[in-house]
Amino acid sequence: MTSIIDTTRIGQPAPRPRKHIRTLTGYFPEKDETGKERWPRGDEATWRAAMREADGGDEASIARSIIGHVQTSLAREAYNIDDLGAYQAAALAVRDDMILNWNKTQVHYNKTQVKRAYYFSLEFLMGRTLDNALLALGAKKPYTNTLDRLGFNMEDLLDQERDAALGNGGLGRLAACYLDSSAAQELPVWGYGLRYKYGIFKQLIAPDGQQLEAPDPWLDNQNPWELVRLDVTYEVRFYGTSKRATDGSGRAVWSGGQEVLAVAYDVMIPGYATRTTNNLRLWESKPKSGFDLQSFNAGDYEHAVESSNSAAAITSVLYPNDHTTFGKELRLKQQYFWTAASLADIVRRFKNLDKPLSEFPQYVSIQLNDTHPTLAIPELMRILLDEEDVPWAAAWKIVTNTFFYTNHTVLPEALEKWAVPLMEQILPRHLQIIYDINLLFLQSVEKKFPGDRDRLARMSLIEEGFPKQVRMAFLACIGSHKVNGVAELHSELVKTTILKDFVEFEGISKFSNVTNGITPRRWLDQCNPALSALITKTLGIDKKIWLKNLDRLEGLLEYTEDNAARNKAFRARWAEIKQANKERLAHYVQIHLGLTINTNAMFDVQIKRLHEYKRQSLNICGVIHRYLTLKGMTPAQRKKVNPRVVFFGAKAAPGYYIAKLIIRLIVNVARVLNADPDTKDYLSMYFIPDYSVSIAEILIPASDISQHISTAGTEASGTSNMKFCLNGGLLVGTVDGANIEIAEAVGESNVFFFGHLTPAVEDLRYQHTYHPIPVEQKSPALARVLDEVSSGRFGDGWVYEPFLNTIREGDYYLITDDFDSYLAALDMVDEAYLDKDEWVKKSIRTTAKMGKFSSDRALTEYAESFWNVEPVPIPKN
Repeated sequence: MTSIIDTTRIGQPAPRPRKHIRTLTGYFPEKDETGKERWPRGDEATWRAAMREADGGDEASIARSIIGHVQTSLAREAYNIDDLGAYQAAALAVRDDMILNWNKTQVHYNKTQVKRAYYFSLEFLMGRTLDNALLALGAKKPYTNTLDRLGFNMEDLLDQERDAALGNGGLGRLAACYLDSSAAQELPVWGYGLRYKYGIFKQLIAPDGQQLEAPDPWLDNQNPWELVRLDVTYEVRFYGTSKRATDGSGRAVWSGGQEVLAVAYDVMIPGYATRTTNNLRLWESKPKSGFDLQSFNAGDYEHAVESSNSAAAITSVLYPNDHTTFGKELRLKQQYFWTAASLADIVRRFKNLDKPLSEFPQYVSIQLNDTHPTLAIPELMRILLDEEDVPWAAAWKIVTNTFFYTNHTVLPEALEKWAVPLMEQILPRHLQIIYDINLLFLQSVEKKFPGDRDRLARMSLIEEGFPKQVRMAFLACIGSHKVNGVAELHSELVKTTILKDFVEFEGISKFSNVTNGITPRRWLDQCNPALSALITKTLGIDKKIWLKNLDRLEGLLEYTEDNAARNKAFRARWAEIKQANKERLAHYVQIHLGLTINTNAMFDVQIKRLHEYKRQSLNICGVIHRYLTLKGMTPAQRKKVNPRVVFFGAKAAPGYYIAKLIIRLIVNVARVLNADPDTKDYLSMYFIPDYSVSIAEILIPASDISQHISTAGTEASGTSNMKFCLNGGLLVGTVDGANIEIAEAVGESNVFFFGHLTPAVEDLRYQHTYHPIPVEQKSPALARVLDEVSSGRFGDGWVYEPFLNTIREGDYYLITDDFDSYLAALDMVDEAYLDKDEWVKKSIRTTAKMGKFSSDRALTEYAESFWNVEPVPIPKN
């Protein structure tokens, strides 16, 4: 029986063979293939000898620091240190350098009393830190040399680091890119989030192809990148009662209930090629009262630890399943716990400036990344009203000049709402404040649009029904100074659909666009160092310059223009690097999945959170169609086909049944394709379990094409499309999100568009509902695919019927409408790939025009147009 795929080492290349020999009498140096003498790991004398022989003071200092941490921080000796211990010691040594810069940065911010911005995000998908920190500090080479002298391979040590389980998808990775850019651009920006003990989950694949979820204990080993701040704690209240004051001030006294302690953990964010080192502050929940000794002595152990377990659960898991009452309650608790602790910290820091509270927005801007942190709005009102005695009007003015809201979806079902009874139970004071905000807001709407009862109902923060719901997106909108979408199309849809009434009421100037961006430091220099080195050499510009001014990549365009020897050599090297990245990915798959990949084939990649609107379903149906077409060919006909290898990587939310069925189908189709002797040389497919940032860093540089195929008007922006294009992968996609702006930048001849446009979507959905046309009529090719799945060709067909029926009946995401157009786009890809030189030119042009999509540009827009925050260089002395 096939065992569950264990993903323990997913994202980690195979261990390299050791070049050193341990004997019972100790260690001895040996020469590597170049004749250079290297000292293997050994006793302290050996290490100190290596330290003395290090080239230059920097490497000697690094060696001393690493050895010191082995002996003191880890309490180990050289003779029993392994790769994990060496990684921890090296990381602590790097952290020492970062702490010095971090302290200088914070002291300078405090001394100069600069205005700061704070980024509130429920997710921060940071990825691994050691390599990123070394590149930012410009210390990769001396650390590599030092570890080499000590008998360790840098790549082996990098593999020891676990991805921080602080996020899941694009929302969290965007937040991580923005923190990187804030430090690189020397902007005083902090992030605030939660320190999840287990993250979302570790993904396993069962023998039948099902996704299984296991805890991801990423903190089992010491995390060298965080600093616990036991002196920075805040009490956060839940439940209890709220008694209003009788003086009409709007104040209240909230008392009783449960009190939980928020403990701060700091993660330093180094700026690239600058001293600026910003901070990500994460909160861990702990009980205020702790262990109940009286209950324990009375024999009631469960009651003795009840409060401790209840408090710890708040920061245990990212996105607890909200299909249960407990899950809903825990999610609401998470959001308030995080925002309350963060605001308490910000208010304390502001008070240290000794300024009046009326000046709060002059020193503080807070960006709400989606609706998850929206409770910060009533929480700041509570602080100002109940704790600081600020009158209501003045408090509301402070609030609405402090907050900024980024919307990430126009899907009605994805707009966050909280049941009024649940909020009344957990946060009684905040519900009072929300009702007060709503009353005053609707009075102002009534004044501008008298008698328009339908408008009042549409714009109310409280949605009528059973139970009533608090509309968090509306609260974020009216409580913020500015609202933005994350791509030009998405921002326009926000203004014309879900927030149309608010635009009409408050005016268009409040609503704007900031197209998302990605950090080129991680998504080119770190994940694709060979390409980064080629670009640096070709442009003749220090990478410290072009990595912070990505428009400089346009200098590559001249190498696509003719067949001069210089240009042909550059294009040949470009293709060699792509091939090497394919080989790296193939090696990874062979080691971890035991499967062999044809690296001479086209690599086709789709890696995203699994959701129906992202349409992994369309992709897998396209793969099945390609397989059926190949099966119908003669061997001679197949030899004329471009071989293709398809990769999927995705996690489905534990309670998302249809998404998990799609993963199951992908896995089982892959098993059939990869075992079919007739077609496996021309089409193979791989589902990469436990998708993460580290896996993305292997997949993205290896792609020839990447698929971004959401139903038009549903993807807010996307950032994986930017990462692929920055690494020279061509885009296959719908006219949606940031795909549109990418095509405008790189030229539509270098992308492969298909599908219906946004204005047609609603009419097509109406047709599906009221005038349905059978799939067999609309797309015979798709009907055949669905029938093959039902027939059991890829496992028990009945299992997939609920998924297949989402296409046959209703088809909300328009698979049938776009399928034939999608196949035509893939045919265009096949035709274009035949001309290898022109394909490489398309790849170069794509990379060269990605300057707009740097997160540096996006952060600069936020800083200048939203937060009014300026760069603050940290002086050397």
